[in-house]
Amino acid sequence: MNQKCEKKRLALFVSGSGTNMENLVCRVQSGELDCEIALIVCDNPNAFALKRASQFQLEAFVIERKNFKSKTEFDAVIDKKLAEKKIHAIALAGFMRILGPEFVRKWRGRILNIHPSLLPKYPGARSIQDAFEAKEKEAGVTIHFVDEGVDSGPIILQRTVPIKPTDTLATLEERVHAAEYELYPEAIRLFLSGKLIVEEKTVKILK
Repeated sequence: MNQKCEKKRLALFVSGSGTNMENLVCRVQSGELDCEIALIVCDNPNAFALKRASQFQLEAFVIERKNFKSKTEFDAVIDKKLAEKKIHAIALAGFMRILGPEFVRKWRGRILNIHPSLLPKYPGARSIQDAFEAKEKEAGVTIHFVDEGVDSGPIILQRTVPIKPTDTLATLEERVHAAEYELYPEAIRLFLSGKLIVEEKTVKILK
């Protein structure tokens, strides 16, 4: 096959329900994203994402941190699997484990992550709840490249989600997730088309 015709192969990393994973798979199947989801990497054997992956007939690689002596060894096994599957890039879609610095350096500029806040505000696992309890006027979604820190990499796209006076945490979460489902495919589309240029901590989007 002509090299120019080959679709880029993505791996999706998941830990939980897999709703963002499913959204991305559907965008690929519809032709909106010009790539192949070649592998699902999951660190939780009980994740519902694995059932979703099975429904889409996607290959899933389940790997638990507790089975390895060190984070480095854990990351190395994942890296080997990615090489076997000829993976071009990684999209973290609710992956709750921090990747080690050596792994991140090797894949620098090719790991994307989605986070449910307007980073740098509210990093961590309780972002929507934290913004809601702080009585902020807006929450949001950030897509960023992964660096050696936590939720600290160069920002690709952000979208605000207003917090309404009538919102409950549940209604706010629903709207934030809806924004995620629109923004992540857009960021991946820009990445696949070569329109993202990283200059230090800033991402420039080419026209």
